Amino acid sequence: MPELFPATDRTRVVREANRAVYDRDAIYGILDEGFVCHVGFAVEGQPFVIPTMYARVGDWLYFHGSAASRMLRGASSGTPVCITVTLLDGLVLARSVFNHSMNYRSVVALGKAVVIDDAGEKLAALEAFTEKLIPGRWNDARQPNEKELKATSILKLPLTEVSAKVRTGDVEDDAEDYALHVWAGVIPLRLVVDAPNRDARCDASIPTPAYAVNYKR
Repeated sequence: MPELFPATDRTRVVREANRAVYDRDAIYGILDEGFVCHVGFAVEGQPFVIPTMYARVGDWLYFHGSAASRMLRGASSGTPVCITVTLLDGLVLARSVFNHSMNYRSVVALGKAVVIDDAGEKLAALEAFTEKLIPGRWNDARQPNEKELKATSILKLPLTEVSAKVRTGDVEDDAEDYALHVWAGVIPLRLVVDAPNRDARCDASIPTPAYAVNYKR
């Protein structure tokens, strides 16, 4: 049996409830595929939403930024946050404008973020960020020094109050619109990887690493 996140008053999908996903493995799959999350929070009553890089490690979601960031200062003091991740899979073109849609996979996670003070856990989180971008890079590049670690704040959010919403499949038109002489269908979208571009100041004798040449998503 799949392990499910409990649907709370805040995470229960109400509109288009048939698209709700509470399965832990499915939700973690969406989080692991994405690169950027949006962190929503409030500072002195004012709402903010900030995009940032993230990585999932076990049942925690790590995110980071400058130590001077207003968002990170607020979140580290115990301000509740809402983190969202969305993957766009296709454009759904219906016969009517009203029924146009998108195929997507999205996750919403709620809770209070915890600032990381332990240097070892901080390094482990930075390694997770790097390896999420491209596996094998952490041991190939220079790792953070003490000054860089101090300049970076990292927080983690426990993945306890989480849900996903997913739309897949074909066009869903009103019954009377299927007779219209209008093209309908889905335009699939995917992330495409191009060949690596060498930095202009990179020594030409250094071979392009296999993890860059063969990178796939």
